[in-house]
Amino acid sequence: MRIGIIGAGFIGQAVAQRVIAAGHEVMLSNSRGPQTLNGLLVQIPGVRIGTIEDAAAFGDVVLVAIPFKHYPTLSAKWLAGKTVLDANNYYPERDGSFPALDRCETTTSRLLAEHLPGASVVKVFNAILADDLIRDARPGTAHDRRALPVAADDPAAKALAIQLLDEVGFDAVDAGNLDESWRFERAKPAYCVPLNREALKVALAGAERHVELPHGSWRH
Repeated sequence: MRIGIIGAGFIGQAVAQRVIAAGHEVMLSNSRGPQTLNGLLVQIPGVRIGTIEDAAAFGDVVLVAIPFKHYPTLSAKWLAGKTVLDANNYYPERDGSFPALDRCETTTSRLLAEHLPGASVVKVFNAILADDLIRDARPGTAHDRRALPVAADDPAAKALAIQLLDEVGFDAVDAGNLDESWRFERAKPAYCVPLNREALKVALAGAERHVELPHGSWRH
């Protein structure tokens, strides 16, 4: 599979490493241009670099891992027809205020899907720290395999994301459609906490829409 990644920060780099190790082709990009990413050619053997448009065209699947406030800059034209993996999270102190999110009227992935009407958006890879993507990956036979939540409206896109998670070393829990993806957004019980499949199901079910965990409590 060819995977384009928009956003070359910690999550983008970690996902690139995991999917390359699983045998996939990867192109990384960022808003500053490929000339700023040359060092990653050494740090991540096998990775390609390009512009955001290049990465969107390259990928059968495209991961978006950028500061949430920048999602309106993404080109709906470039991502039309793509499965888009949404790893974004809303941090008001970084992203500014999004009143509809503050009022719990929508989700980060629903906003992205509305901005990209021709894409199939899947919320995935947002509820794990970058270091944990590398450290916690396990083969399918491992007894201590970590699970990650997945949400999407498109069953085929969701199934593809679940397959990809398995290939890179994680179990998956189906968390519903994009309107349910708030259950593993920032400051919810399932956010960035290492859990197996059954414990993750409990955490997702126990999430309360208007209740947030203390800021930073998910960092370990």
